[in-house]
Amino acid sequence: MQTVCLIGKPNVGKSSIFNRLIKEKKSIILSEPGITRDRIYGTVEYKNKKFSLIDTGGIHGEADNFDKDILMQASLAIEEADIILFVVDGLDNITDADKKIRNMLKKSQKKVIVLVNKIDNEKRNDLIYAYYELGFENILPVSAEHNLGFKELLELVTKDMEEEEEEKEDILKFCFIGRPNVGKSSLINALLNESRVIVSDEAGTTRDAIDTRLTYDKKDYIVIDTAGMRKKGRVYEELEKYSLMRSMKAIDRSDVCVLVIDAKEGIIEHDKHILSYAIEAGKGIVICVNKWDTVKNPNEDLKKWKQELEVYFKFVPYINFVFTSALTKKRLHTLMPEVIKAYENNRKEIKTSLLNDVISEAVSLHEPPSYKGKRLKIYFVSQTGSRPPKFTFNVNSKNLIHFSYERYLENKIRESFDLEGTPIILQFKNKNDK
Repeated sequence: MQTVCLIGKPNVGKSSIFNRLIKEKKSIILSEPGITRDRIYGTVEYKNKKFSLIDTGGIHGEADNFDKDILMQASLAIEEADIILFVVDGLDNITDADKKIRNMLKKSQKKVIVLVNKIDNEKRNDLIYAYYELGFENILPVSAEHNLGFKELLELVTKDMEEEEEEKEDILKFCFIGRPNVGKSSLINALLNESRVIVSDEAGTTRDAIDTRLTYDKKDYIVIDTAGMRKKGRVYEELEKYSLMRSMKAIDRSDVCVLVIDAKEGIIEHDKHILSYAIEAGKGIVICVNKWDTVKNPNEDLKKWKQELEVYFKFVPYINFVFTSALTKKRLHTLMPEVIKAYENNRKEIKTSLLNDVISEAVSLHEPPSYKGKRLKIYFVSQTGSRPPKFTFNVNSKNLIHFSYERYLENKIRESFDLEGTPIILQFKNKNDK
């Protein structure tokens, strides 16, 4: 799958274009304040073709005075991308910042499409010609606000892309995600060694990812390893925040994601950010605390670690933890059973009759709160999807759903059915809606 990135100054409409392209359709809501962040990654589908889309912060300042962190992010995004969408403001003149970005893109030698945003009527089409001064062949007028020009954009972006083929082989694929140097590759090597299987690496469908086949308990699995960041001086060494870009394609292709945490360094806020991508992608999830050999009192500290993890990841109480050492291979045997469980629960299908019995009992135990004299009524519920499991509730008015009651219903479903290791989606639909 190819990668496309958005580059430009602040306030030119990159995020609006990003949202138009990804057509955000995920219903898993992450309300935890600690993981609130700007989305920087999405997947775009158009006519059986699919590509990854990266958003970046606005590059601003004088020509030689760019925000260091944003410039680092943009540099990595440009390096990752196959196609670059250079967004400019159609109501503004070319600025020094535009020229600075133009110079960066010329050096990259990547395919560049200049998007002249805010062109919301035909009279303004003439404004795009000034941007040919930037020296790029492809100049397109668009309006993110009015959803204009996006069909032409998608046709141009996907013109040389191949259609996505469904993978015929039904085999569990899992990947390790996490901050740099937490032992992701070491865990893969340890698993392969423990399986005593000679493997050959197959090039993955994404750049810098390797698919490796392993055998566990007489069954085949594929583990996806993402290559480490290419270091080009301190810029890339400091780019931990954006290293996740490399992992996103692996997350997209995996059934289960294993978030790896370094027992020596402990948990940090960025671990939540990384985890949130796997949750939003609807994948099965396991949290693995690696380098357990560095813990001085493992038996005593295990209880403390579990308590700390439960507090830190309280917004996902359905995720299980394992504690391993890739170096000594201690407790490594606990990992694969959790991966398999997360995979099976992520694909689980529940009988409609059982589901309705559980919801009916939940409502009788705790009625929905009333709002302005109206009370939510649930007529029927059914599972309407899997990977992750999705449950659709037919109700009198979906506007009466309160977040706390939605959580209550989710908890009741989880209490009745084993859905450990997977997010689930609850969707509410008015009875007469199509």
